[in-house]
Amino acid sequence: MNTKVTLAGVELKNPVMTCSGTFGSGMEYGEMIDLDRLGAVVTKGIANVPWPGNPTPRVTEVYGGMLNAIGLQGPGVDVFMKRDVPFLRQHDTKIIVNVCGKSESDYVDVVERLADADVDMLEINISCPNVKEGGIAFGQDPKCAEQITKAVKKVAKQPVIMKLSPNVTDIAEMARAVEAGGADVVSLINTITGMKIDINKRTFALANKTGGMSGPAIKPVAVRMVYQVANAVKIPVIGMGGIMTAEDALEFILAGATAVSIGTASFINPDTTIQVIEGIEAYMKKYGVEDIHELIGAVH
Repeated sequence: MNTKVTLAGVELKNPVMTCSGTFGSGMEYGEMIDLDRLGAVVTKGIANVPWPGNPTPRVTEVYGGMLNAIGLQGPGVDVFMKRDVPFLRQHDTKIIVNVCGKSESDYVDVVERLADADVDMLEINISCPNVKEGGIAFGQDPKCAEQITKAVKKVAKQPVIMKLSPNVTDIAEMARAVEAGGADVVSLINTITGMKIDINKRTFALANKTGGMSGPAIKPVAVRMVYQVANAVKIPVIGMGGIMTAEDALEFILAGATAVSIGTASFINPDTTIQVIEGIEAYMKKYGVEDIHELIGAVH
């Protein structure tokens, strides 16, 4: 049975990876699960300098998921390269570094500094607010998305995954824009913007007022968007958004995703990624599927 998939020349032993921001940089979960079994570890967003993140409270539960407004808190690329890359390299898994920034030059700076790092791929988070454009996310304007892709591709030594924001009118248009900019792979969806109000305190549940919604409630939206994008571009698609089980992951694969990422579920059960890997294998056995590629995009 073949569960191997290839993304822009990088071979993964199986299509299951973690979602950026929900798995730290791998070390945090290393004592709980066998990282060697994962197709890839996708790190928390890495910026060119340390980011303090947003004021608290910045996480709240909602029906069917959670809202977060962490604000991409992180130690910055220098600490990441010194501490996290050597740790991950001890494991037999691919390393995908999620990159964030507040301006085009921020992104380019991180990507240049990662050029000689021993990492396999870069995932560019274009749901970040573009400070120079008054806070609109890079991923909400097709021209802007294409431009940032081109800028990153110019300096990247590793294949580039562009992570799309679902907070747009036409997700296929955004995917075509980053493909035109030279993206090697596209991943989606990032979180959906939401809000929760505490009626007893008569205030916002998050200090930031709004946050990114993740968890099982967003899955039908994510599956639809992955299907649309897989049919709009020629580059591989990584699907994510509310995956809790192998059945959920298989929906994304059948919709056209070559690989899948698991996020919020890891907070509830750190073993979810492993259970999904085993569940996909069990499904393939049950239905006599010899090769995972028979399933990718099988639903038209």
